[in-house]
Amino acid sequence: MKIAFMGGKKVGYDCLNYLIENSKKLNTEVVCVFENKSKLISKTESLSELAKEHGLPVFNDQNELLNFKDIDFIISVQYNEILKQKHIDQAKVIAINLHMAPLPEYRGCNQFSFAIIDKAIEFGTSLHRLETNIDGGDLIAEKRFKIPNDCFVQDLYEITVNESVDLFKNEIGKILNEDFQLVNQKELAKFRKIGFHYRNEVNDIKQIDETWNIEKQKRFFRATWFPPFSPPVSSQTGKPFDMNWYNSI
Repeated sequence: MKIAFMGGKKVGYDCLNYLIENSKKLNTEVVCVFENKSKLISKTESLSELAKEHGLPVFNDQNELLNFKDIDFIISVQYNEILKQKHIDQAKVIAINLHMAPLPEYRGCNQFSFAIIDKAIEFGTSLHRLETNIDGGDLIAEKRFKIPNDCFVQDLYEITVNESVDLFKNEIGKILNEDFQLVNQKELAKFRKIGFHYRNEVNDIKQIDETWNIEKQKRFFRATWFPPFSPPVSSQTGKPFDMNWYNSI
């Protein structure tokens, strides 16, 4: 089975590395890699560096995918571009995406922040069929877990990375053997809420109103304090908040 891998960040690196290290056991071959060029990626988590170590071609332009005629699976793990249908159709069997949030509750971006703001007690990570409808494809597998009390967004992110890698390792063999079932998210929506958040919404939730009660102020701080990203600020004065402020109120 031939795989086109598209992704980035630590979770993408760990999943790609698992596919490479277990290629014989999985009876697969990664034939090309497309990397999410996040500014925060370190060389130790670079998919392109990992691919080069194993002689795999690396591309930045997703249109290069159209030059491969024998792709069985497309696997996307934290890839930052939306694929068009012509790209998805390159996968003979299926294109899948690992979305680091429970579905359909937290489609889109900044899911960790909104889960904390929502006072969610449970979070999760999902493998679903990749479609042009963002994070809207049929669910293949998921893993859910409790959110720790007074959790900060960075902590929830790191927990979800680890849970996501575990989900990938546990399920990818079955998926590659076509041993999976698809569950339409419309069916899930009968007993789960539906949520979608856009990338630019984070600017609004970083505005903390100092007239709110203390619990709400601290909750929004925990949801948006994630160095080296810009900190939350006072909606009244524009003054940035930090951990000294959090610990003092």
